[in-house]
Amino acid sequence: MMAIERIIADGSAGAPSRRGVPRRPVRAWPRRCGGLLAALLLAACGDTARLTVADGTGPRPVLPPPVSTLVPTVNIAPARGWPDGVLPRAAQGTRVVAFARGLDHPRWLHVLPNGDVLVAESNAPPKPAGSAGLKDWVAGFVMKRAGAGVPSANRITLLRDTDGDGVADARSVLLSGLYSPFGMALVGERPFVANADAVRAYPYRSGDTVISAPGEKLVDLPGGPINHHWTKNLLVSPDGRKLYASVGSNSNIAERGMTVEQGRAAIWEIDLSNGTRRIFASGLRNPVGMAWSQGDGRLWTVVNERDELGSDLVPDYLTSVQDGGFYGWPYSYFGANLDSRAPPAEPGLLARTLVPDYGLGPHTASLGLASAVGSSLPAPFTEGMFIGQHGSWNRRPHSGYKVIFVPFAAGRPMAAPVDVLTGFLGPDGQAYGRPVGVAIDAQGALLVADDVGNVIWRVSRQL
Repeated sequence: MMAIERIIADGSAGAPSRRGVPRRPVRAWPRRCGGLLAALLLAACGDTARLTVADGTGPRPVLPPPVSTLVPTVNIAPARGWPDGVLPRAAQGTRVVAFARGLDHPRWLHVLPNGDVLVAESNAPPKPAGSAGLKDWVAGFVMKRAGAGVPSANRITLLRDTDGDGVADARSVLLSGLYSPFGMALVGERPFVANADAVRAYPYRSGDTVISAPGEKLVDLPGGPINHHWTKNLLVSPDGRKLYASVGSNSNIAERGMTVEQGRAAIWEIDLSNGTRRIFASGLRNPVGMAWSQGDGRLWTVVNERDELGSDLVPDYLTSVQDGGFYGWPYSYFGANLDSRAPPAEPGLLARTLVPDYGLGPHTASLGLASAVGSSLPAPFTEGMFIGQHGSWNRRPHSGYKVIFVPFAAGRPMAAPVDVLTGFLGPDGQAYGRPVGVAIDAQGALLVADDVGNVIWRVSRQL
């Protein structure tokens, strides 16, 4: 490993000076050099894509050879927020309005049966003391520039449109004092929230606007002082008897070892009658959004794939999820394409690796997922999946930063994606917003959580 790579990996120079005196750890550099160090690192970073995002999209995405660079590609779209009078661009036949503004890093959405909209205002848990190595500091710098450096509000906010005009006119804090909340689900009149380390259940009656009870823990989720992919999502089974929880990996490519990956890079199945749990599917680096397909009721998820193999690798993907299925992480990607950086795989594991159904382009950070069931949007947005693409940091040029729709036929993705909501990147490359969670509201419009713009957008049929 070259010196600069060792510095980034270890957070220290790791070698004596010429006089035999140990060098000052590099973790002290940020305090002395600040933005200069960041600028030098970022200016020297990575490669430029040779393929288009479309090349990495669809059931058979192009998978070029990996690219190795001295420093990984870092291409940040600095967070700017929406200028006055500027809105995202909605697809033909639809219109977009701000359903709610002035939120605090809104990440995820859940629509209750009575039409109330729940918003998880959340961000990553605080970093543990002592995690101040150079790699951690650079990652923090990247996240701050991208609009993700704010403290977590740790609450679930309830939005209500009392007059049916498509804009929320009532707002309350339903739950507060949470721990980086994300996924939400309702079973009967029992709401569940996935914090960064556990699923909790709360007392509730339809129409409540505030829950003051502390709730009870249903089950622990992988967390701990290092919680790399902290977002934990929830989905209720069609019969209401089980919860599915998505849990991302604790690293990019198992560089911390497989011990800290226990129970991670997986979708859990939780029995609500007794709280027992099992791994439903594994080898999914960072599954976030989950949804049931129309007709056959199959579980689908969107997965953020690995970084640092170049701007053209690896495509994020949309896939149906098989019970007991293994999808490759960390050993391989998109089937049997081996990753040389990964630890050795268990014998026979690669032979049963499943190939994802549909590539979503490299580094698009596809997070949100919602089925078109209940949608009132016009064709082609009638059968398929809406996907919120949060946007890249590890690709030049940028990818993602929009909401797309993948059309289905006979229960499968069958066509090229269609843009639903675009315009999140300004002409100067700065981010006006970044879409995350997506959901269909009670009137069939599409809601989109924008955690940089601090807005919930609502896309409806053009009148």
